[in-house]
Amino acid sequence: MERQDDGDEPVASSSRHNSAEEPGSPPLDCEHSGSPQQEESNTMRRNDNYLPVPGEEKNLDVDFNTTTRRNESIPMKSLYGDDGSPLSPRLGPYFSDGRRRVDYVLAYQIQKPNSIRRQSSRFGETNFIRRLRRSLSMRSSRAPLQPKEDPEIAAQDHRTDYHEDDKRFRREEFEENLLETGLELEKDEGTKIPGIGFLKIHAPWNVLCREAEFMKLKMPTKKFYDVKQGSNVVEKIRLFIHKVTAPLHPKVDANRPQSIKSLSHPFSREKQHLFDLSDRDKFFDSKTRSSIVYEVLKRTRCTRAKYSMGITSLLANGVYTSAYPLHDGDIEGVNAEPNDRKLLYEEWASYSVFYKYQPIGLIRKYFGEKVGLYFAWLGVYTQMLIPAAIVGVIVFLYGCATVDDNIPSMEICDARNNITMCPLCDRACSYWKLVTACGTARASHLFDNPATVFFSIFMALWAVLFMEHWKRRQMRLNYIWDLTGFGEEEEEEHKDHNRAEYEFRVMQKTLKKEHATPKDEKVKLTCTDRLPAYLTTVVVMCFLITVTFAMVFGVILYRISIKAALHMSTYPAARSNIRATVKTTAAIINLIIIIVLDEIYAAIARWLTTLEVPKTEKSFEERLIFKTFILKFVNAFTPIVYLAFFRGRLVGRPGNYLYVVGSYRMEECAHAGCLMELCIQLCITMLGKQLIQNNLFEIGIPKLKKLLRKRKSDLDSKQEEELNKSMQRHEKDHFLGPFVGLSPEYMEMIIQFGMVTLFVASFPLAPLFALLNNIIEIRLDAKKFVMELRRPIAVKAKDIGIWYNLLRGLSKVAVIVNAFVISFTSDFIPRLVYQYMYSPDGSMHGFINHTLSYFNVTDFTPGTEPLQPMHLGYKVEMCRYKDYREPPWSSTPYELSKEFWAILAARLAFVIVFQNVVMLMSDFVDWLIPDIPKDISLQIHKEKIMMVELFMKEEQGKRLAARDNHNQDNCTSPSSANESPPQPRSRPVSHTNCY
Repeated sequence: MERQDDGDEPVASSSRHNSAEEPGSPPLDCEHSGSPQQEESNTMRRNDNYLPVPGEEKNLDVDFNTTTRRNESIPMKSLYGDDGSPLSPRLGPYFSDGRRRVDYVLAYQIQKPNSIRRQSSRFGETNFIRRLRRSLSMRSSRAPLQPKEDPEIAAQDHRTDYHEDDKRFRREEFEENLLETGLELEKDEGTKIPGIGFLKIHAPWNVLCREAEFMKLKMPTKKFYDVKQGSNVVEKIRLFIHKVTAPLHPKVDANRPQSIKSLSHPFSREKQHLFDLSDRDKFFDSKTRSSIVYEVLKRTRCTRAKYSMGITSLLANGVYTSAYPLHDGDIEGVNAEPNDRKLLYEEWASYSVFYKYQPIGLIRKYFGEKVGLYFAWLGVYTQMLIPAAIVGVIVFLYGCATVDDNIPSMEICDARNNITMCPLCDRACSYWKLVTACGTARASHLFDNPATVFFSIFMALWAVLFMEHWKRRQMRLNYIWDLTGFGEEEEEEHKDHNRAEYEFRVMQKTLKKEHATPKDEKVKLTCTDRLPAYLTTVVVMCFLITVTFAMVFGVILYRISIKAALHMSTYPAARSNIRATVKTTAAIINLIIIIVLDEIYAAIARWLTTLEVPKTEKSFEERLIFKTFILKFVNAFTPIVYLAFFRGRLVGRPGNYLYVVGSYRMEECAHAGCLMELCIQLCITMLGKQLIQNNLFEIGIPKLKKLLRKRKSDLDSKQEEELNKSMQRHEKDHFLGPFVGLSPEYMEMIIQFGMVTLFVASFPLAPLFALLNNIIEIRLDAKKFVMELRRPIAVKAKDIGIWYNLLRGLSKVAVIVNAFVISFTSDFIPRLVYQYMYSPDGSMHGFINHTLSYFNVTDFTPGTEPLQPMHLGYKVEMCRYKDYREPPWSSTPYELSKEFWAILAARLAFVIVFQNVVMLMSDFVDWLIPDIPKDISLQIHKEKIMMVELFMKEEQGKRLAARDNHNQDNCTSPSSANESPPQPRSRPVSHTNCY
């Protein structure tokens, strides 16, 4: 059983309470003497004085001034028996006494047995110079004892020893400062993992209370109230829906019904009576405890070196190899005790519950608000994909149902028209019949039909509804999670922890300007210091974008050359379906390039962001997201943008084609347009990225690492299972992967959102593929967070940050992109113009002939005519090509015709009308739906009123108690006054007679 109130229990020999709890003490300094500026810089980041902890919580019965308890680290023998087995049978996240919970763990490299380093267990400042001098003198005296050893190797070994000693001294200094803050430590170096030692950290009750007050953590009070979600009718509808969807809800036991909520208030030690402290073990849950310890770790400094070092610097310099909070317990095995991690595995991280809602409340309780918001957003996005997928499938089925009634495709497939088309490439290609493009024309109608225009408008409104729904859901979660008051002040307090790289650069700058800079002036990095990094970032980003364009151009050249090669092939199988072969292979090559460049660009973006030396983690994350998004967005969408808007536009005409890189003729679209090729590219890119990059990599790489670790191990499966059973929680978690943040998860979904919204007019099935992927992605991410990653630090957040702005921007751009896809990429506008302006009977009969121009084969540029002009069995005098140009017999042969300009004007008019109408509808929907649900705003107002009433009652009670005490003091006799309880020492006892 965990014990957080350690007032009456003995403390481990490395645990210590001291002046950290007394007012005004600077517990985080390594040196308590020096200049006032130095003392000021080394104090806590908040200038608040510590409030005195009540006597029953300060453990005043224990003497903490003994030198032994102060300087002695816990003996390693006390944790393990002679056979190396733990003395304590409890393998959970506890100290060796089995009562104090391990709230945080720091791992570090321990010395090798044959090393010539000296073990030390002393923390005192007076021993620091002595140990360093002794270790250096021992090394210098031992050097001549090995004359046969290579001097270079010996010097390298000595440097290694020096660095190891330096790391150990820094660890001891840092651990001493942690003890100054009131944390309790326990070392564990006799672990099952060779070469790794662990420092287990426990926060006692008084430290938790102190830090919770500093961090302004909102904790539940004893006051409860009923939550009403709207009017009676709305409440009945909600209850009915809840009953109908009961099988879809996870079986997560709640202590109280959802209609009851506790009133929360920032924790205060002076107002502890407001909070329910009946069970102190559960008042601060494991997530809160670890975040409190992490705040103390970030605040604690080491200042004996040339520059101040925090936990980030210590991790970056290898003083500690890793730092992480522990998972609650095991999830598999017969002896696994019930815990939140096991419950998450059963009700969330299992593929068998894919159809259920996510237990967002439990996710937030275990991983924190930031992770909870990500999965809540992913759940809302996946839910909103359901109607989009249904409508997309209906649009696709409409295309399938009307393909036989589509007059343009019927005209193409009608062999009686006997239309001879001009060659698709120079020399190698010959004339061909339009009827051979029948299959492509029929397939294009599945995606290029009047319903796609409706679907584009629908998806634009869908994106707005999704954003509005998420804002309302986010506000509801803020209310449920007590984040409504979490604002700029709290965020600013979390910003002031500098990154290790920034501190190191500031230290270098300080050393350079040690004599030139006044002591009072604070050294920081300026834009001038970062200018080389900024210039490098701009140059490298431009170069990488150019590389992306070059790759796309390389695939274009591949398509052109492979098409000519297949036309020249003597194999009938190669010549049978040239277009499909070229399209598919080019799309696959594009996919491979996108996946490879994605990984490279992610590494380069991180390197560039590191060069800029951002001050805080938030700044680092935002800069990294910005660079990664630009590079990955350009990488993923450049081939698609080319197919949608540029292919077939810069071609020229027969006899006057446009050539690139010498003799490569720019490729044309198929007669039915480039929409089919765009659809193929989108389909392969979406499926490939989701199956290979998102799912296969996430599943395969961890399994591959696990397999390699098993192969390297000398143990068989049974021995490994026994070892795993005997390992403690911190040892098991050490083998898990480190948590690297949510940016990769968000980035996957943002790129997918772009695929779903930007070019949805050409691929109505995109929402369906995204939905199927996300159903798997949710459980895959859940399994990764619960089983394969170390537990992340619980971070408070009230929104999804910069990702919301990216989503909103993509939804706006999607309206414009879809307007251009419909008007320029598809044949929707040419069909409308023909039907209402040029058709003799108002039907689509004759549309194909209207879109084809004539070309006289005698006008071919010499050297470009077909090698086999009699390929079709007769001599061709006139061939047709898709364009709106004057015939060769007109006064202006091959010039753009008036039909071209009429259609261009109609296309531009459609873009303007579509964009403005859809934007207007989107803004109307945005205005119509309030960001904050009405019931939530009422409940927030109700909470404020109840909080005021609670404090008014408390103040009134204090006044009455003070009045009663005053009357009692005035009316107390001398004899009774002597029998009164002892008064505080700061107040002398007053004996006043009542006359």
